[in-house]
Formats: sequence, structure tokens, C-alpha cells
Amino acid sequence: MKQTAFLTKLLVFLLLISGASAFAAVKTEVKELICEYHTNPLGIDVQKPRLSWQIVSAEENVLQTAYEIRVTDQTAKGKLLWTSGKVNSAQSVNVTYEGPALKSRQLVAWQVRVWDNKNKVSAWSAPASWEMGILEPESWKASWIAIESEKEIKGSKPCQYFRKDFTAAKTIKSARVYVTSLGIYQLYLNGKKVSTDLFTPGWTSYKNRIQYQTYDVTSMLQAKNSIGAILGDGWYRGNIGWVSQNGYYGNTLALLAQLQINYTDGTTELIGTDQSWKVSNGPITESDIYNGETYDARKEMPGWASAGFDDSQWGKVAVIEHSKKILVAPQGDVVKAIEEIKPVKLITTPKGEKVFDMGQNMVGWVRLKVQGKKGDQVTLKFAEVLDKAGNFYTDNLRSAKCTDNFILNGSGLEIFEPHFTFHGFRFVKIEGLSGEPSPDQITGVVIHSDMKPTGSFTCSDPMINQLQHNIQWGQKGNFLDVPTDCPQRDERLGWTGDAQVFSMTAAFNYNVAPFYTKWMHDVAADQSADGKVPYVIPDVLKGAGGSTAWADAAIIVPWTTYLTYGDKRILEVQYPSMKGWVEYMRSRAGEDNIWTGDFHFGDWLAFATTRSDYPGATTEKDLIATAYYSYSSGLLAKIATITGQNEDAKKYALLSENIRKAFQKEFVTPAGRLVSHTQTAYSLALAFNLLPEDLIPKAAQFLADDVKKMGHLTTGFVGTPLLCKTLSEQGYEELAFMLLNRKDYPSWLYPVTQGATTIWERWDGQKPDGSFQDVGMNSFNHYAYGAIGEWLYRHVAGLDIDPEIPGYKHILLAPHPGGGLTHANAEFASLYGKVKSAWKLDGNDFVYEVAVPANTTATVTLPNAKAEQLTVNAQAMSASIKESLKQTAKGISLNIGSGNYQFRYPVK
Repeated sequence: MKQTAFLTKLLVFLLLISGASAFAAVKTEVKELICEYHTNPLGIDVQKPRLSWQIVSAEENVLQTAYEIRVTDQTAKGKLLWTSGKVNSAQSVNVTYEGPALKSRQLVAWQVRVWDNKNKVSAWSAPASWEMGILEPESWKASWIAIESEKEIKGSKPCQYFRKDFTAAKTIKSARVYVTSLGIYQLYLNGKKVSTDLFTPGWTSYKNRIQYQTYDVTSMLQAKNSIGAILGDGWYRGNIGWVSQNGYYGNTLALLAQLQINYTDGTTELIGTDQSWKVSNGPITESDIYNGETYDARKEMPGWASAGFDDSQWGKVAVIEHSKKILVAPQGDVVKAIEEIKPVKLITTPKGEKVFDMGQNMVGWVRLKVQGKKGDQVTLKFAEVLDKAGNFYTDNLRSAKCTDNFILNGSGLEIFEPHFTFHGFRFVKIEGLSGEPSPDQITGVVIHSDMKPTGSFTCSDPMINQLQHNIQWGQKGNFLDVPTDCPQRDERLGWTGDAQVFSMTAAFNYNVAPFYTKWMHDVAADQSADGKVPYVIPDVLKGAGGSTAWADAAIIVPWTTYLTYGDKRILEVQYPSMKGWVEYMRSRAGEDNIWTGDFHFGDWLAFATTRSDYPGATTEKDLIATAYYSYSSGLLAKIATITGQNEDAKKYALLSENIRKAFQKEFVTPAGRLVSHTQTAYSLALAFNLLPEDLIPKAAQFLADDVKKMGHLTTGFVGTPLLCKTLSEQGYEELAFMLLNRKDYPSWLYPVTQGATTIWERWDGQKPDGSFQDVGMNSFNHYAYGAIGEWLYRHVAGLDIDPEIPGYKHILLAPHPGGGLTHANAEFASLYGKVKSAWKLDGNDFVYEVAVPANTTATVTLPNAKAEQLTVNAQAMSASIKESLKQTAKGISLNIGSGNYQFRYPVK
């Protein structure tokens, strides 16, 4: 029985027993049920899944006061498995299942109802479900299979095709296939792809963790069947790392698949990979993530994944030994093709090249439609930019070929899409056509992890809106199963520093809880025994790591996830990893608590100048390392308190304070000046609370004076995320807005003036004269500097998190008009519902509109407002709002419950 069928039947049953009149009378509803951040997940291995729901009500000030969950076992004819009973609690996010231990392949349905502070009880929600995957290694009855013998070929090898025919002689109730590979796979059943998922099983720390996927294939089965799979090198065997190392994880591709068919008579049949399968090469003659794919349509095998195909010329498979103990169910978001775009124009370059301009620097590939003779080869090459003269430019791709080749079979109109590669590009050069290309020949296919969009920011300045667009597209292009630094050159690695500084901006733009949960497991898996965190995760640099600000992702990314989603479990699960990193720093620092002598990337790609009055913006790496040592130790102390590690909380709070004192002694003069007189140094010291109270104003003045003197930012990867935030917090908001609005190099808007559609790696990746920065490191899709997005959401629009009541359970709404903007609007889809913070200048009035979802509260701060001039929803304030109001010299603060509000008052 399909999940949709049993959920529908269960809902009808509940309607009958509850009474339709009761449903109609209730205004409070429960919707958007999710389990472990997913809707009706299939094949999970979390033993105690967490359940979340949203409350929808037309009334204001609605809070949940109690809930009840009930779970039924759909593998036991809907038998009640567990009920929470009525639980007096306001918690509606990440509520832990506390029922009996769950079993492999167990399918359950669950519902929830709530009581609110209006003395109402909701109807039972529509049922949702989750299904367990394979929980113990011995339940894997299938074997790992590989090609029996493979020709020695230098570089990329042909993809491998596996197949097997089988029959299903009885009436089928349900069927699931559990599948994974060494390499990346596409699975087929009866000639059709089983899923639209891409690059499965995903990129993990393969020596420690390999994901498997679970698919419902009930509707795809028939009496006579064929199951097949294509395997490509992917990250496992292909080129990876900028040294283009081949076969980092292994040299043998392998498939593991187990199809379980449940018949209506109660019997079960397993079809698994074993020696009876056949294997062959096919039309994909080369496929590599960096270099691209070659597809020879003359070698196509029509019907290869359908029953009855003649595979007599195919080879035998070999059963190989590989651990099944490291197999895990996915927790992240799988990569999918998310959208399609058409080229905006077709260019003939000065060199005569035929180039499509997609109008957007994107990640994925193009779908090609072409006609020609058998044996004709059409070549597609990919680039991010054109050079100064307008010609196709690929020098910044380094050794990555980024080339797709399609060899035609001459059958008429042919369509080509690659299988196991992706490119970062805006421009596509086409070669080998018999005639002139046309714009309708190609379609851009945009791929990334299938994250749910959550945030939007717009304002009155089109260039800042383009900046936000660039930030989001940079995230989309680089959140491809792991948070990569760039998507185009021979690198594309999970650099921890980039992910760390961008983590909060990422969490505004998309729901990244599943994405980060998956990635943090790999951080812990690849972390060395002494606590050192590698530079890149998954680690393909043979353990190189331990750099400050980079390795601190081990603490800061889980902390960001906790703040954004109220996710306590990620803190609990990652706690040993976080503690390990702090202890590693302790082992490397001296007895004086100053961390010196080790390699660090420092304030990567900070502004450099030849000005005689300003020698550059190089911040001492020991200062940065010691600052992060204190900051991360302090975060660990907070996390220890949250997770009940009380002795650790005391220990690390004391450690952080001792490092703070050491920092002051080593790097701060009595006048509040830092030994590194840079914007990054002051931003770190102020943002991380490393200075004595009496020196904070002086250090802030030094920071402000430097910004005024330079007239622009001088920060790199470490300082940039903190700069505007720190200036604003210290009362220099006009300088922060000046930096935001600046259009000359170096600035956030300079790339926008140059036509950028994503964030650049360097402030001057393309210079005003059209020439480029160092070809050895010049990505035009590199999200780190997009960390300014956090400040746009939290400060400019005023939509912020309360760290004491995280996950938007209590929301801080505090707009900051400035910088010549006349309006700004931020919206965020929290786990409770939509949060909105939108302000505008309307004549002489300041108008502020907010939305607060049910089961949350908010504190609103209105700048320069006076109580006697304030209206709420075009009326005088209600008694409850007035009671909470506090008038200060800077304006008004007040508390509100759920609902939609408009605040209006006059301003000068």
C-alpha cells in the first residue's frame, strides 16, 4: 500500500470519529508536519526522530499550551504504537519521539493536536509519516558488486552499466529499493529512472560514512522487470583536489542495491546485487566532475534497463568485500535539478567563437538539442566571464577542462545532458555544429542541494537588491551536497573557513539544518584523534588542517544551527567534536594562552595597497588565532550549559576568560590600540568581547577612524562578516552604510557595477579596465564575502534571533533605516511560520509592518518613536501593548504576540 493511500484512509477515519462539526468550529489548526526537517521522510535511521508542526490561527496572540502526539504502526495494520498523552508544553519544534524502539523498514503515521491559550483544542492534524531505513548491517543481504576486469586507462574511465532481470509473480503490496555505490550512481527500473536525485549517494567521508538512499518503487514494478544502474567516478574515484588526484578514496567502482518486494499474501522477496548481475560499458566514455563528460550516442544500448534486453555480450560481475557497517541513511538535502534558464543572447566573439550568454553565473549544465550526421562531435565548453576583448576566457579554471562532448548517432533530433559532472558558468562555447547555432538549442539546468528557500531581502536600492541576488545564487551554486568554496575550477572543496563565516547568512536564505547536520557528521568523522579539524570537509588533503577561523566551523556552524532552528541535538551530537577542537587549540597555545607558531590562513585575501600612508591590511595571525581561541572556548562553555555538561561549562568559561586577559596583555595597548592596527583586528576584538570595558569606546574609535581614513573596507574572509555589524553596534552606523553603498573597488557593490551575478572570491576579480586578477585563484562564484547578507537581514531590515530563546520562538524586530534607503523588507520562513520585518519612509511618517507567527512572541524596537505619536494598525495602542512599552532616548521597545501589525509614527 502506498503512503498516500494509507494517509488518506487514516484521515477519513479520523474525520468520522471526531465529527465534522468539531472540525468546523475550531479556528486553530495544525499544519506543516515535518520529521527531522523533512516531509514524510523515507528511509531514515534516526532512532528517536524529532517532530515539528506549525499552528495556524486567524486570531492574534496565539500560544500553544499543550500538545498530544499519536503514532500508529502502518506495518502492523495501523496499530497504535505510541501516544504522548496531553503534554503541557509550548514546544512545537523538534519534539522527540519517545515511543517503543523503531525497527528496520518500519512505516509509521503520526498526528498532533494542540491546546492554545484561548482555551481551544485543535482538531487532529492531517496524518504525516516517516519510514525507517535499514538499521543494522546484517539486514543488508545484497553484496557489493563491481566489474570483473577493467582496462587500464589513464584519466577518466568509461561509466559502468549494471543490470538484472527478475519476475514478480504475485500481487504487490509495496516495494522499496535501498541503494548505494562506491562512485556515484543513477538507478533505473523497467527503463525509467527511479528518482530525480543527482550525484547519489552524495559526498561524505567515504572511509567512515557512505550514505544509502531508499526509494518507493511500488508503482514501477510489473510482472517481468529489469533493474539497472549506471556508475560514474564522481568524488570517489575521479579527480578531486586542486592537485587533480585521481582515485583518492579508491580505484574500484561498486554497486550495492537491495530491492524488497512485499506481497499482499504476507510474503516478502529480496532482489539484491550478487553474482547473477551483468555489467558493461556504454555510451558515457568519460565522466569527471572537473573535466566534464563525453557521450558517444553511437554506443547507446536501447532498452538496456528493460526486461528482455539481450545482455549475452555483457560481462560478469565480481563480488567484492567492502564494509556495510559504515552505511548510513541521509540526513541532508539531496542534489536535484531545481530550475531551468534560457540563454539571453548568442555572441560571436572577436575570435569568431560562438558563445551563449546565459545571463546568470550558474551551476549545473546545459541540455543540448542537435541534429547531424553519425559520428559528428559537438563540444560544449564553459566559462564564467569573457575577457577584456570579449573573448571566451577559461584561464581561471586552472587544470579543469570543463568540457562536454556529444558524439551523434545520426538518428535525427538528439538531446544530450551529462550524467555525472557539473560546471560553474555563465557562458557556453559551442563547437562542431554543421550550421549556425540558435538560442533555442540549449537550456541551462541549475542544480544544487534541494534546500527549502526561507529568506528574502529587498530594499529601495536596486544595486543592493542585486547584491542579495548574487549572495543567494552564490549559495545555490556552492551548496552542492557540501559547502564548496567554488563550483568551476579544479577545487570545489568543502573549505571550512568559507562555510563558517557564511553560516548565518546561509541560514537566513535557506533551511540549512539538514544540510549542516549531514556536513557536521563528516567534520567529526574526518577530525583527527588530537582534535585537529581539516581545512576541507570531506578531507581530501590528507589531514592538513588546524587553521584558526577555518576549523572553528566545528563549533560555529552547530551554534548557528541551534540559534536558527532551536536544534539542541546538533549540539549534543557534535559536542565531542567541538570539545576536541578547543582542546587541540589548548594543546597548541602556550602556557600564556597565546596561540603562536602554527600555520593559519589569517584574514584571507584582505585588501592590499601600495599607498605610502597605509602599508596594507595584514592582521597578525597570532592575534586572529588567539581571538578565535577565546571565542570558541566561550561558545563551548555556553553549549556545555545548554547540553547539561555543567563542569565543562565552568571549565571553558574560565578558559575563555583567561585567554581574553592574555589577549589584552599581548595585543592591546593601554590606549586601546591593537598591535595590528587593522579593521579586521578591531572588529574581532570588539565582536568577540575581548577588550576591557573602558577600552571599548577607544578601540571602536580607532576602527571608525581607519574606515574614515581609507574610505573603504580593508578586510578579508575573517574580518568582512564582522565589520558592518561591529560598526553598527558601536554607534558608527553611518560608516557601515557608507561601506554598503560604496561602488568603487574595494566594496560589495563594485562587482555589481561590473555585471556580477554571483559573489566573487576577490574584491577585484575583474578590474575596472576589464583585466583579471591572478588566474591561479580568481573565482567568480565564491560566497564568503556574501556574509554581509546577515547584516542586511538582522540590522538593516531588523529581523533578528533572540539567542536566549532561539529558533525564532522569541523574535527581535528592530529596523535601522539609513544609508539613503527609503524602504527595506525581510521575510523569513521559520519553523513556526512566516516572520516579516518591513519598514518604509512614507512622507513624514515611519511605517513598520511585521508578521509574527503563532506560538511565538516578539520584542519590537521602534527608532526615534514617541509613545504619544504611535499608532498600531491605524489605532491607538492596546492596553497589553502599552503595558509592555518602554520609552528610551533612542525610541520605543514593546512586546507583541502573534499576528500582523503596522506601526506608524512621524519622524523628522
